[in-house]
Amino acid sequence: MDLAQTKVALDTLWVVVAACLVFFMNAGFAMLETGLCQAKNAVNILAKNFIVFAVSSIAFWVIGFGLMFGDGTSLVGLSGFMLGGADNSPATGDAYQGVFASLNWTGVPLAAKFFFQLVFAGTAATIVSGVVAERIKFLSFILFSFFLVALIYPVGGHWAWGGGWLGTAGFKDFAGSTVVHSVGGWAALTGVMILGPRIGKYSSTGKVQPIPGHNMSFATLGTLILWLGWFGFNPGSTMAADVAAITTVALNTNMAAAGGCLAATAVAWIVLGKPDLSMILNGTLAGLVAITAPCAFVSLGSSVIIGLLAGVLVVFAVLFFDRVKLDDPVGALSVHLVNGAFGTLAVGLFATDGGLFTGGGFALTLTQIKGIVAVGAFTAVASAVVWYALKVTIGIRVTPEEEREGLDTGEHGMEAYPGFTAAPSGALQMSKA
Repeated sequence: MDLAQTKVALDTLWVVVAACLVFFMNAGFAMLETGLCQAKNAVNILAKNFIVFAVSSIAFWVIGFGLMFGDGTSLVGLSGFMLGGADNSPATGDAYQGVFASLNWTGVPLAAKFFFQLVFAGTAATIVSGVVAERIKFLSFILFSFFLVALIYPVGGHWAWGGGWLGTAGFKDFAGSTVVHSVGGWAALTGVMILGPRIGKYSSTGKVQPIPGHNMSFATLGTLILWLGWFGFNPGSTMAADVAAITTVALNTNMAAAGGCLAATAVAWIVLGKPDLSMILNGTLAGLVAITAPCAFVSLGSSVIIGLLAGVLVVFAVLFFDRVKLDDPVGALSVHLVNGAFGTLAVGLFATDGGLFTGGGFALTLTQIKGIVAVGAFTAVASAVVWYALKVTIGIRVTPEEEREGLDTGEHGMEAYPGFTAAPSGALQMSKA
């Protein structure tokens, strides 16, 4: 094996390992969302987080990958559906013309490129699950996930990463603060606006009535798995075994997470009077989301600052969404939507090359703002169309009776904890029946 072949082999190995770490984030989302929701809906949430990757795999293969990375116009890809067509990455030695020019910068095989991008697409769909939890029909969630990954997610992705107009204009989003996280957040926001809050979340006078999660151990484990998975999510976006880039991105990622964790802890302690664990967990995730776009473009010190700001933002965002009666059981809007947008903006503010705070002027910041608004507007409108279409056809919300009883028995005919009942405090206890 010559030097070029060895490089391709090492690059491919790294990309596949990183993709597997991102895939394992599905377990993190499943544990986090299940823990932060009620015991009577645990099976339903686990089922959604499991099946969403299967749905994403088919949707992205059939149409999404081609729309996102296939050669086409500045708005959308028009080739490469079902992985049809050649890939002419220079490092593979292929001399024929390919149809995925936007991915020619990395020399790994097309299958590795697809697999790595697939786990990102699946992540965007998974974000929606937690926001609409505890009242959405299982089939409606499956169908929305398919349309999101097949049609909506790829368009914004093409604009930024697939040779589209945003990337050409200089928009920077290294690993997807906007392309992945904000897209999932905008799709979830439109869903929760159309779906409405859970029964009992708000009193007749509009007062917030907390519905506590049933297992904070699950939520903590899920967050730790997600923190681990992010070391594939961000460093893997190098799509090459570049040791300097991988280590820089990994360290920036970790330090932003640490900053988000500590800032959210402090702010929750001051504002709420206690160091709320759910805020600690979401503060960590906020730091991770915020650093996803700038992780390859900023200094280590800036990464810490970005994480600290994200940790502050997430606490106030959670309180804001509750105040405007947008019921998000797990805080995903505050983590992924708010801090996805902030992280994308942070590129324009903190980038060592062209950042506003590093002497680069306002040009990059303006480009980042354009990208945030454009992708957000498209995703929100397109998602709203799909949600409304589902609402007027098959419906998107379970009946009030099923919601009160729990989606586990109503939607799946089983319970996560047979033999246990919920105590008035929300804890589980053995049934005496």
